[in-house]
Amino acid sequence: MPRRKKGRPVNGWLILDKPAGKTSTQALAAVKRLYDAQKAGHAGTLDPLATGVLPIAFGEATKTVSYAVDGEKAYRFTVRWGEETTTDDSEGDVTQTSDARPHFDDIEACLEDFVGDIEQVPPQFSAIKVDGQRAYDLARDGENPKLAARTVTIDDLRIIDMPDAATTIFEAECGKGTYVRSIARDIGRKLGCYGHVIELRRLRVGPFTDEAALPIDELAETLEEGGLEALGEFLHPVEVALDDLTELTLTPSDAASLARGQTVLMRGRDAPMFTGPFFATSKGRLIALGEAEKGQLRPTRVFNLG
Repeated sequence: MPRRKKGRPVNGWLILDKPAGKTSTQALAAVKRLYDAQKAGHAGTLDPLATGVLPIAFGEATKTVSYAVDGEKAYRFTVRWGEETTTDDSEGDVTQTSDARPHFDDIEACLEDFVGDIEQVPPQFSAIKVDGQRAYDLARDGENPKLAARTVTIDDLRIIDMPDAATTIFEAECGKGTYVRSIARDIGRKLGCYGHVIELRRLRVGPFTDEAALPIDELAETLEEGGLEALGEFLHPVEVALDDLTELTLTPSDAASLARGQTVLMRGRDAPMFTGPFFATSKGRLIALGEAEKGQLRPTRVFNLG
């Protein structure tokens, strides 16, 4: 007999406000328990120090995680000048110090060097793999992993506030793979004063924003007061992560073919006038992800949403 899955078949997205001090995996596990969900994953890891938007995908939504992860991200972060650390944040050991403190104008003048497509070396304490091992595991073992520079995209980087001479608050909008801790480290080096992140909050991941993010404590209180049905009110549709894709509305017969994994040929006015990825719906229900080419719709992922 097939082994029965633990938990309930929950489908949809939850926008979690991750607390500081928890890893993304720990936060995911806590939310999965609250929802008693069979399957869950998260879109975009946050450091334990960080707070903010951690999108949680339940059930069929896990098939759309890659689209959320690829979306643009926004962060607010605070940099303390005068010290560089092993982790590029306040959790690491100090490795370099300086008595210099940068002026506002000097900081602002150097920001243009960190906007656009830039080369960035990830922090040693990161999930990047080196010879099959995570860089942070090697660093914790006292090794000095050599990480290659990677091209990342930073669309915007600006100063929000400078409470004192040793502290500056920034906001950044950037693409996949960008490390905010590396931005802080590299600005500090460029200014000759060193720097590291002391606070970090993610404001957005693709379509998910912190305005709709819910803390774990609020979810727990809702469960206690209203049960699992009340928790369900916080879920967003599976397709919310697919905002950047073209939606095709299919007839029930074409939708049924696509759901069986079959390629569908569309002609005439209904034929798509584009080539590339799409998601298909029928009667308001998400059917599949796929690729369109010359009127042919080829499914790549099929959804089972009942």
